Amino acid sequence: MPAGSTPRAPATASPRVGALARPPRTDVWLIVLGVSAVSTSAPLIRAAAAPAFAIAFWRNAFASGLLVPYALARARAELAGLTSRERRLALASGVLLALHFATWIPSLSFTSVASSTALVATQPVWAALIARYRGDDVPALGWAGIWLSVLGAALLTGIDLHFSARALTGDVLALVGGFFAAAYVTVGAEVRRSVSTTVYTTVCYATTSLLLLVLVAVTHTRVVGFSATTWLCIAGLTIGAQLLGHSVFNRVLKTTSPTVVSIAILFEIVGATVLAALFLDETPRLLALPAAVLIVAGVVLVIRAGERRPEIAGVPAVE
Repeated sequence: MPAGSTPRAPATASPRVGALARPPRTDVWLIVLGVSAVSTSAPLIRAAAAPAFAIAFWRNAFASGLLVPYALARARAELAGLTSRERRLALASGVLLALHFATWIPSLSFTSVASSTALVATQPVWAALIARYRGDDVPALGWAGIWLSVLGAALLTGIDLHFSARALTGDVLALVGGFFAAAYVTVGAEVRRSVSTTVYTTVCYATTSLLLLVLVAVTHTRVVGFSATTWLCIAGLTIGAQLLGHSVFNRVLKTTSPTVVSIAILFEIVGATVLAALFLDETPRLLALPAAVLIVAGVVLVIRAGERRPEIAGVPAVE
């Protein structure tokens, strides 16, 4: 019988993980791998001589080009057997990821890189607010850890305030980009309760690619004619940040909450700073070390706040 032709058994949704539940040990190591992979994103984008929208499009398109044939060969039955709700949520996650790129990337043209990065780093705050809205318990110690980590991210990227309509537009776009990133992982966690990583990422990335293709067409963004070095950088982004980064985070969303994943992603800023210092000769800010300590301290507080918190079964799902 051809691979993928076996009928899909009815999927049983796993319990939803509490907002600050401690991740399993395997997930911790996978998160370390994911953070290490996405830390290469900023240096590679800096080295690539291509428009940001084009880079965003190609990293998702290339990832989809690798995942679609694999999913059709190995998980065709699951793809065909997705319920309307699973399909709708997977598509919604792809839309949210595209919206994240479509808001955060333009923010870099209106405000400083420091402000944009610091504001998009509010993702864990948005994730906790979404969890609280859904009825999850986010204790005071957890909130303290979240804000401490976000403060560390702000210090690491540099607090760079501008008071102008243009800068305000960029700041709002970055803030909204952080919200869409949090919504993306929250919806993704809901899909992963009953859908495999392969099928979910395939549908999500393909959706994001199509929407970004529309975006680059509308904005007349150049997507071809780049140098070999730029294409190598985009290939590196696809393999590293997209497949070993985002996809690994999607893998752990089944057993680790979106809030914890969002906080862990803040370490990307630390990793990117180290890589930029090693390979791009960019001197780290004087506040780099204390900022990194704040991020670590915040994560420790969140973990302590989430000790022995059980999974949540039977709660209303994201629609």
